[in-house]
Amino acid sequence: MRILVANPNTSETVTALVERAVRRVGSPRTEYLFATGSFGAKVVASRSENAIAGHSTVDLVTRHAKGCDGIILAISFDTGLHAARELSGLPTLGITEAALLAASTLGARVGLVVLASRTKALYRDLVGSYGLGARLCGMRALDCEGFYDDHGGGFGADQLAAAARDLVDADGAEVVVLAGAVLGSRSLDIEARVPVPVLDGLRCATPMIEAMVRIRAGGASTPRACVPAAGRASRGAPNGSPKLARVARSGAGNGAGNHKGNSSLDGP
Repeated sequence: MRILVANPNTSETVTALVERAVRRVGSPRTEYLFATGSFGAKVVASRSENAIAGHSTVDLVTRHAKGCDGIILAISFDTGLHAARELSGLPTLGITEAALLAASTLGARVGLVVLASRTKALYRDLVGSYGLGARLCGMRALDCEGFYDDHGGGFGADQLAAAARDLVDADGAEVVVLAGAVLGSRSLDIEARVPVPVLDGLRCATPMIEAMVRIRAGGASTPRACVPAAGRASRGAPNGSPKLARVARSGAGNGAGNHKGNSSLDGP
């Protein structure tokens, strides 16, 4: 089994932290391919940066997904998720999507710990897009500098545990999700110090995508009528990528639900 773990921001440090988390919780028999965006923000924290990261996601999938069995998007806004599914025809998970779905099996009231206050609106929109807005009982922002240093996020277990406990005490959270690619697997470090289950995106998405591949789950969830038609006019090669230009010319996702040799990623 080969899984692409795509980080559509441009921080290699974040990708290294993601790799550490995935290898901590993933199967030793699974091969993981880690890829970092080549353009856009170092760290996505606004809607405009997120829009650019969506282009980066499509570019990463186009360049790296061929030969893979599944994809994890290692960005906590799940940026470009539906486009990645449509384009690749592979089982594809966003890390916050995975954590929220797992959390929904553990409790009715979900609290989020996020990195920065300015990102709360983006997370609120994201949770709502999954139809889970009514389950979101509150958010806590860490708001500290040095999020992406080599020590796993620039903050310790004490800060994470305190934020999670406050969501339980003040907002009645029945499960807490640590939102942020750099918080991958950090829930394991604090779960014994919080009186409710604590999850994070990579801890959930990694075994979940492996299970989806094993049960031969279909790829794109988009109805075929929504897949771009072949032959529509397109101008230019986005980001100088011939493969991405070919996808734009020919239409994406023609092999939706059948990822063996049938997607728009096939060919030179």
